[in-house]
Amino acid sequence: MSIFINEKTPVLVQGLTGRMGSFHAQEMIEYGTNVVAGVTPGKGGTTHLGKPVFNTVKEAVAATGAEASIVFVPPAYAADGIMEAAESGIKYCVSITDGIPTHDMIRVKRYLFARAKPEDRMILTGPNCAGTISPGKAMLGIMPGHIYMQGNVGLIGRSGTLGYEAASQMKELGIGISTGVGIGGDPINGSSFVEILKHFEKDDETEAVMIIGEIGGPQEAEAAEYFQKHMSKPVAAYIAGLTAPPGRLMGHAGAIVSGGKGSVEGKIEALEKAGDDMYDLEALIVSVSDKNYLNDNKFDVSIDIIDDGEQVLDTGGGIMNMISSTNEKNFLILNSL
Repeated sequence: MSIFINEKTPVLVQGLTGRMGSFHAQEMIEYGTNVVAGVTPGKGGTTHLGKPVFNTVKEAVAATGAEASIVFVPPAYAADGIMEAAESGIKYCVSITDGIPTHDMIRVKRYLFARAKPEDRMILTGPNCAGTISPGKAMLGIMPGHIYMQGNVGLIGRSGTLGYEAASQMKELGIGISTGVGIGGDPINGSSFVEILKHFEKDDETEAVMIIGEIGGPQEAEAAEYFQKHMSKPVAAYIAGLTAPPGRLMGHAGAIVSGGKGSVEGKIEALEKAGDDMYDLEALIVSVSDKNYLNDNKFDVSIDIIDDGEQVLDTGGGIMNMISSTNEKNFLILNSL
């Protein structure tokens, strides 16, 4: 099945005629995505990339039956674009735009929760995400589609680049993806790990799930609690940021440890408690500081250190080595930034 999008899903591009919207819409069309129209205020009645352009999302939905949208609207106007999509009946929306003011996203969240019951509420992923892809079917995002192989592993990540690495290395190993979902790296995003896990649990095509997390925020800990109680499918977790200094912003706006919350230590503790399958922790060590950290701290788990000597591994290499080094269905990889 895949989740959220497939080859038949009619897709609307908000900001189609802009530079970024044009570039990525063309790639989505070439991938096979069913792009049916675009929206750019003031350019209604024209065509772009062979698709009709409308002034409003409501007009576009009425004319084309679009069910999903992707937002390439500048930060100052992106919140209004997202809420317009929800008001117009869009079922699934991806916001690529980064730099949306936090108070604007608070307004978006309040609007989405107030206007509809959970079962009727528009699903939003992002902002500041790479998008969503159901390999071999449809792509609603900015990722390089050719590195994703169709399969039965669900992929959820805050970081787009880490998601690309995981997809590429999984493909090399013959492991395919049912749907890859980027939830974004901002402090306030449309959907959490838990919310996406619920959809993968219901999806017949998905047999396992890979979570790619990082420092900052409680989402990974909340996901651990959720899959311990509610998931029947195996879940693997990758947490980046083992040696990140507290209080320093690391790339994403949401990747900051404050007051002890959102730290790798806290996420490790939550994952340790998530179930029996998580009690044997195998860690791929890529730096001396990582090894010292694990040796100097006591954890209620058995830790096996896989030492790659002088080899310097990137993120994807770490994932590949872990898969080839353990028979465990679930494992946690700690990576330095």
